[in-house]
Amino acid sequence: MNRKRFIACAVALLALPPGLALAHDFKAGDIRIDHPYATPTPNQARNGAVYFRELRNSGRQADRLLSARTAVAASVEIHRSSTEGDVMRMRAIGALDLPAGARLKLRHGGDTHLMLVDLQRPLVNGDRFPITLRFERGGEKEVMVWVQQPREGAIEHRH
Repeated sequence: MNRKRFIACAVALLALPPGLALAHDFKAGDIRIDHPYATPTPNQARNGAVYFRELRNSGRQADRLLSARTAVAASVEIHRSSTEGDVMRMRAIGALDLPAGARLKLRHGGDTHLMLVDLQRPLVNGDRFPITLRFERGGEKEVMVWVQQPREGAIEHRH
């Protein structure tokens, strides 16, 4: 990016109301989608994952995340992990329930995430890509996913 364009972008960001320049949340009906993110993948990785700081249903009726799609992967599956003895298993689930008033954290190291199956390219720290989420009541919403390195000490799934 050339210097003039950089300065213009910086000035535009400073003109925004406080907090808006750093906002990274979206709404689909009564669902608040807070900070969609993915972790970087090795060059040869076939799969990756999308997480959320939180999915919050502020409505009075339950909703469900039914599916997702993105151009960076052949398909997207909703995955849940479980531990059976000493073995951790991951399986696709049909939908993710979001009861009224629910606040679900879908962070790396947790038990639920969106699996990006057959990546078209590696996920590189600092990149961004769109993903479209489809909710039963909230409809479809395209959100921007930020690829970021997990904080030190954070547990990370291997896909």
